[in-house]
Amino acid sequence: MKMYLGLTKRNMLVYFKDRQAILFSLLTSIILFVLYLLFLRGTFVDAINQALASMPMIRELVRDEDLEMFTNIKLLVGIIGSAAITVPFSCLRTVTADRESRVDQDILATPVSRGQIVLAYFTASALSAILMTSVILTAGLVILQLQGSLYLGVGGLLRAYGVTALGCVSATALFMNVVLFFRSGSASSAFFGILSAVSGFVIGAYIPVSQFSGGVRTVCNLFPASHITILLRNVLLNGLLGHVDSGIGGLDNGGFVQTLREIFTFKADMFGSSLNTTAMITFVLAILTVSLIVMVCTYSKNYKKK
Repeated sequence: MKMYLGLTKRNMLVYFKDRQAILFSLLTSIILFVLYLLFLRGTFVDAINQALASMPMIRELVRDEDLEMFTNIKLLVGIIGSAAITVPFSCLRTVTADRESRVDQDILATPVSRGQIVLAYFTASALSAILMTSVILTAGLVILQLQGSLYLGVGGLLRAYGVTALGCVSATALFMNVVLFFRSGSASSAFFGILSAVSGFVIGAYIPVSQFSGGVRTVCNLFPASHITILLRNVLLNGLLGHVDSGIGGLDNGGFVQTLREIFTFKADMFGSSLNTTAMITFVLAILTVSLIVMVCTYSKNYKKK
């Protein structure tokens, strides 16, 4: 256990000493923020206005401040959802770097078991990703709170950080099985570029997943990150939507809020069925468990003692 903890600490220190790795891990979040300011905010506002077009009386009861806060929180959810994909992968670059520089050969020469070595890589990457993503989440929440009320209690805050941590751990476990097959940093960087490009679409950060066909929605929701994003969207927006619904006073029987939930995807749609919160968490945990088992078996098989 002592050597496992020592390797975990070493891997975390290697990552945080590489400033370029930290910068690149945040690059997707920065790009998404810029896209939001230039293009995406208008898209979200237009979608909301379309939902209100047939309800002129309801529009008068919904405050502009609440609609602006809704779009801003939607932005934050997209940023965190993307970060929960790209940051864990970036943290795993230590695995590829050690393999390319043959540092892993020195580690393999130690009496530490193969299972402990791969779990040390995984633990260090997961903890680093949780720390980095939590910083982004905290900064986002503080900025939004300065602009108005989030209608988010202590319980909601804890759930938000919990969902974010689960997303980082599940993504790290899943991508660990990909990284183990990379033999060079260039291959890892190329995959990271592809991952950064598609992650926003998969989780609905750019375009709501509800706008895709049923088959595409199913494909998107096969990835745990999509479920994590939906869970986080529920946690951060439920309070605000409840406030908006209370302001309407039941005149539409909750129709406007329900329309927003359908447009911006508050449930995962897979194979024609909608998954509730429990089902989504169960799915993510199942993928996490399978990924951990495959990860340990793959590393133990490919890195046998000679």
